[in-house]
Amino acid sequence: MHAARPLHFLITLLLAGMFALPACAPRTGTTTLPAEVPDAFSQTGEMELPGKWWTALGDTVLNRVMDTALTENFNLVVGWERLQAARAVVDRESAALWPDLRANMQAGASFPQPDFVGGENVRLNLQSQYEVDLWGRIHALVDAERFRREATLADYQAGAMTLSAEVARTWFQLAEARGQQAILQAQVETNEQILRLIRQRLGIGQVRGVDVLRQEQLLSATQEQLAYVRADLQTLRNRLSVLLGQAPGTPLPALPDTIFDPPNLPETGLPLELVRRRPDLQRAFLQVKAADRELAAAISNQYPRLSLSASTSLRSNNLRDVFENWAYSLGANLAAPLLNAGRLRAEVDRSRAVRDQRLYEYGQATLLAFREVEDALAREFHQKQAIGSIEDQIRLAEQSYEQLRLQYFNGTSTYLDVLTALDQLQQLQRNLLSARYLLLEFRISLYRALAGPIDTPKASTQ
Repeated sequence: MHAARPLHFLITLLLAGMFALPACAPRTGTTTLPAEVPDAFSQTGEMELPGKWWTALGDTVLNRVMDTALTENFNLVVGWERLQAARAVVDRESAALWPDLRANMQAGASFPQPDFVGGENVRLNLQSQYEVDLWGRIHALVDAERFRREATLADYQAGAMTLSAEVARTWFQLAEARGQQAILQAQVETNEQILRLIRQRLGIGQVRGVDVLRQEQLLSATQEQLAYVRADLQTLRNRLSVLLGQAPGTPLPALPDTIFDPPNLPETGLPLELVRRRPDLQRAFLQVKAADRELAAAISNQYPRLSLSASTSLRSNNLRDVFENWAYSLGANLAAPLLNAGRLRAEVDRSRAVRDQRLYEYGQATLLAFREVEDALAREFHQKQAIGSIEDQIRLAEQSYEQLRLQYFNGTSTYLDVLTALDQLQQLQRNLLSARYLLLEFRISLYRALAGPIDTPKASTQ
């Protein structure tokens, strides 16, 4: 019974101090979006965008590739570990809300006992200290770290959103490159066939030697383009491997070789919903909240601090009687800043400026998000018109080439006209594939601009 009294008394005193005075945090103002939010976007569709936005494209192989990237990508794993560190910081700062308790035990012996006072000497000390959060300074600092933790989670989700868009773009860039390779290989074969035909006619004196040289030049230029495309294919494979957390050269799944038209336009929703949904905007908002709580802590730091301390000591000349003799001490310390050359006030001014800086960064990020949506909508709309124009040009170029080719072999046209028409036709065929890829890329940009948090494998396990 006697041994439990000091510890029980110590804990009772400190807990009473924790709840004796309620924390009173200073008011720092409200957080409102500094940017004007429009009522609606310029265009919208009826198709609801799924959480995993890439599934709307209907590519099952891409879905599997995306799952691998969201699990294995090292940058995303780094973001996850950063989140774990932020959670640990919250736990560390929250410990200041509770008293600390330290124990110290000393034991010794002195000899010879007949000649010197001594023998066994045993001492056990228990000490505790607690700062009463009169003005809410400690709570404000803990809240700031909690907001930072949530901002780190939003940053992780924003990283997943960026990664998914990069994987999708790389995936369809591979499809375009493979399509360009097929077109260029067919064009090389066509140019070789025409070159053989011209050489045959040169042998019987029906064409000029310069026509052979011009056709050889076109063939060489087409082969040059094919070499560039093959190099792009290899670099795109390497990029995809790294995005998947794999070394370049690792076997990849079956790569796409066709570009398809994107599905119907998704529902864009309200701009205010976008602000609440996008993780990068939520990150900016939470950073404002964290800076606001740090401002509250800086203001509270100008006020007096009250600390409670308690200790108990047990001492005896032998271990058997150590709990028989004990003493305790209580203490309270009230410290108030009187003269600090304006240091604390300057810290308040700095914290307020940082809070305002985060607020305007939040506003800028919101405006950029609105612009991303509107840019993607505008580019997709006009890109469809551009594709229609290229298709019309291809139709006309095919007709022109056929007419000039027949006139050339009938002796009523020069080969330069035929060569120019053929070169234009082949360039338009390549341009059409690039334009169709751009249309798909603009849709990916729209999906990314509208997407909310992505349910990654790591996040789903928490």
